[in-house]
Amino acid sequence: MELRDIEIFLVLAEELHFGRTAERLLVSSARVSQAIKQQERRIGAPLFERTSRRVALTPIGRQLRDDLAAGYQRIQDGIERAAAAARGLSGTLRLGTMDATLAEIPDVLDTFRTRHPDCELRIREAHIGDPFGLLRSGDVDLQLVWLPVEEPDLTVGPIVLTEPLVLAVSARHEFAGRTSVSLEDLAIGPVFRIDDSVPAYWAEAINPTQTPSGKPIPRGPSSATAHETLTAIAAGLGISPVPLHAVKYFPRGDIAYVPIHDSPTLAWGLVWRTAAYSPLAQAFTRAATDTLAAPSAPGRNVSHASDDIE
Repeated sequence: MELRDIEIFLVLAEELHFGRTAERLLVSSARVSQAIKQQERRIGAPLFERTSRRVALTPIGRQLRDDLAAGYQRIQDGIERAAAAARGLSGTLRLGTMDATLAEIPDVLDTFRTRHPDCELRIREAHIGDPFGLLRSGDVDLQLVWLPVEEPDLTVGPIVLTEPLVLAVSARHEFAGRTSVSLEDLAIGPVFRIDDSVPAYWAEAINPTQTPSGKPIPRGPSSATAHETLTAIAAGLGISPVPLHAVKYFPRGDIAYVPIHDSPTLAWGLVWRTAAYSPLAQAFTRAATDTLAAPSAPGRNVSHASDDIE
């Protein structure tokens, strides 16, 4: 089956009208009818039910549409990527990030800029109180966000950074002088919770509701941004696990960062809207994948908490 005939079939399966299909593809209605008849002869069964009033897919037609659609899109994406590589990508990639995470993958940024010098990289900050808002509104093409992300409209790409958690406490807190704490110590609370509007499973990755032994963790007030959380911690209103990179980028005399010796690993990945994966977003994702596959990739792992907090 020719690629053009596949396109005709898929457009007709969407439009369910021979005239509109012909107009959309800039061909004659006779060409559409001829292509469909050839496909039906080849398959040996009708793909559409045709009457004077309507056109509808047969069960075999629906099956063929479902089987062909994904493959056809992959072909189109491949052609677009090849064309983009041939002409050289240009334009603006809008990249969403949370606090200072982007600073931990400078090698990925360097690879992308080297490959696509005519592209502008524009950074937008996403807040923990609305982690996917910029993606869903179309304000960013791609976002660096901690995982898991289990949203039906979003696709998760490569992991670009992993790090442990540390416990942020007021410098006056009883834990401030410890060399390390355990996740069990969170039961002392209160632990700031992320805004209730975010998915509970996503918040759980950094703010668990109970300790590993099952003890409930008292909850403090909610916060919508990392800076709100740190300000409230400094005021002695609660404690909170935070990513290790906070130690480097948000040092404060009124906050102590204490290693959590049994911390889980927090993974950060690139995420995009499934329906809007632009060539520039694909190019950045490939740059990240290629860079981090190198044996000496420096940006993927933040060092252990005990190494950074001394």
